Amino acid sequence: EKGYETGEHAPGLKLGGCGAYKAAHHIIKTHAKVWHSYNNTWRSEQQGMVGISLTSGWGEPVHPHSQADTDAAERYIQFHLGWFANPIYKGDYPEVMKNYVGRKSAQQGLGTSRLPTFSVQEKSYIKGTLDFLGIGHFTTRYVRQKSFPFLQVSSYHTDHDLAELVDPKWSAPGSKWLYSVPWGFRRLLNFIKTQYGNPLIYVTENGVSEKVQCTQLCDEWRIEYLKGYINEILKALKDGVNVKGYTAWSLLDKFEWNKGFSERFGFYHIDFKNKNKPRYPKASVDYYKNIISANGFPNPREVTS
Repeated sequence: EKGYETGEHAPGLKLGGCGAYKAAHHIIKTHAKVWHSYNNTWRSEQQGMVGISLTSGWGEPVHPHSQADTDAAERYIQFHLGWFANPIYKGDYPEVMKNYVGRKSAQQGLGTSRLPTFSVQEKSYIKGTLDFLGIGHFTTRYVRQKSFPFLQVSSYHTDHDLAELVDPKWSAPGSKWLYSVPWGFRRLLNFIKTQYGNPLIYVTENGVSEKVQCTQLCDEWRIEYLKGYINEILKALKDGVNVKGYTAWSLLDKFEWNKGFSERFGFYHIDFKNKNKPRYPKASVDYYKNIISANGFPNPREVTS
């Protein structure tokens, strides 16, 4: 969406209302081709697995007893996760995406929907092309119904007909979009369990950046974030969600899209101004080491000993 709709990321194209959908369409078909290639050529010999990693926030209705808000929250997740997961698990885009984009395209006087369609053969070819689901997750939004007039310039964001809100009490230690809302992760994982038949899940990205460079390397907010989010994954495991592994994002400070080196997600601080790029462990390193050693939250007495 940022690469083909708003142009904020490479390749910097501003194809409002259709660019992101076309790019995604190609990604999904290409993913299926790669999966089949591995399945037909290498699987019998290597016994490997091929999956896809999808990043999604969680959308929670502002008023849980309002049907309009509940529907808007459902659209939020279908326009993010379902956009890619639904074709791969079920063979086609979510019905709500097809309905909303199709209706808005018709209101614009377009002969066909801005959301591309899969042929019968493509649906069959794409369905089931993953051995595991990788999930990247960082944050949550409250969601409510909001209608956008169809006279506006079409865009992926206005197609949703929803507004995203945040709770001012939520901690926001890093990037302006990233609020710490651990309970949203458990809900997302349970949604995946019920929506896609409890697939094998690897958490491929989960972490938090810092706004201000902390020269003392005292990233206690990252420790709190990890504690909260990993705890919610453990609750999801108790719920029966099939989470197999977890990867924190990220080991090192690094290049972050159009933010460059200004946003730091790493356990290790990198001095980018020094030509040797020396690495310094932040406080979160020892905390995460203990979690890895114990494969969970360690007993304080075990850590001491």
